[in-house]
Amino acid sequence: QVQLVESGGGLVQAGDSLRLSCAASGGVFSSYAMGWFRQVPGKEREFVAAISRSSVFTWYGDSVKGRFTISRDNAKNTVYLKMDNLKPEDTAVYFCAATRRSEIVTIGRIYDYWGQGTQVTVSS
Repeated sequence: QVQLVESGGGLVQAGDSLRLSCAASGGVFSSYAMGWFRQVPGKEREFVAAISRSSVFTWYGDSVKGRFTISRDNAKNTVYLKMDNLKPEDTAVYFCAATRRSEIVTIGRIYDYWGQGTQVTVSS
């Protein structure tokens, strides 16, 4: 079993930067591709970013390309999401997730484990 715990969320102003962290325990961290998703009440879960097992490949949702950067440190069992130039529309609960698959990492249903989420609020 894999447990994921997000941290780093908070209230910031538009244009600010924030870095989210997701600490994993259990399993073998390096055997999982990792992803970030976000969700606003009343809306569908949205893909944000994903990273392959050894950081060779990354994927980003269209709405965050050029602003967000995903990275991981397998020695620390941690995946990060660096968010720059935040906008009010980035406000959401952000979740990290782990999957053994890497073919369709933008699809939430393929992920096996999920964290509890961390709130990010961006004011204008």
